[in-house]
Amino acid sequence: MQATVLVDNIGQEELPGEWGLSVYIAAGPKRLLLDAGASGLFLSNAAALGLDIAAVDAAVLSHAHYDHADGLADFFQQNSRARLYLRRQAAANCYKIAEGEYKYIGIRPDILQDFANRLEFVDGVYQLLDKVYLLPHATPNLAEQGRLAQMYCRQPDGGWQPDDFAHEQSLVFDTPDGLVIFNSCSHGGVENIVNEACRQLGRPARMLIGGFHLYQRSADDVRSLARRLRQMNLQAVYTGHCTGQPAFDILRQELGEKVFQLQVGLQIKF
Repeated sequence: MQATVLVDNIGQEELPGEWGLSVYIAAGPKRLLLDAGASGLFLSNAAALGLDIAAVDAAVLSHAHYDHADGLADFFQQNSRARLYLRRQAAANCYKIAEGEYKYIGIRPDILQDFANRLEFVDGVYQLLDKVYLLPHATPNLAEQGRLAQMYCRQPDGGWQPDDFAHEQSLVFDTPDGLVIFNSCSHGGVENIVNEACRQLGRPARMLIGGFHLYQRSADDVRSLARRLRQMNLQAVYTGHCTGQPAFDILRQELGEKVFQLQVGLQIKF
């Protein structure tokens, strides 16, 4: 199996980047797309890399934020058959407090409306393919993570609740050597996500791939996380996007050469 990064903050000369994430995954005979970035950029990068988005068999939305979802209209127009798998709780209601105001950071509402017949809402532990799963958060009180990140969901009555990231899911591959976990932003907490996958599937974790949402966290917080990750005995950690360069540098200092930087065009075999 092989994952190819189509969108990340870090691009290359012929493969530009943007604030977002999109990953193309070849899993045996099946082709998956995890997220579609913030625009149609993933399409041009895929074409430059010789990857056919029209041939993708299934798409997965990691969570309902614009920088992972807003390229989906372009995906549906390019690919006429694949369904998009997302959490039942995914909706156009995600906000972040910025400069004292609630700023909308969610999926474009028109995508949910215009392509409703292509959406597959899932609950619980969902088996997408043989040995491939979509996992919900199973850690209690994740609304505290939302409060600390100043992320909120708009309620039907117009009120605000800290985001508990029930709309976030992990894409997990159960390989002979352990679990390979993709979680694009890890809003529910990196350590929580690894522990959730191990508990829900009853297998040790081998590899962790995605953004860790550390770009606003202190150096002490990142070092503490790195020490806890070291105890999990992961073979490799690939991270970028919302991790941020200072946090990535600390993770690399603490965990050494098992930490790799995500960037457009990177290929990961697992």
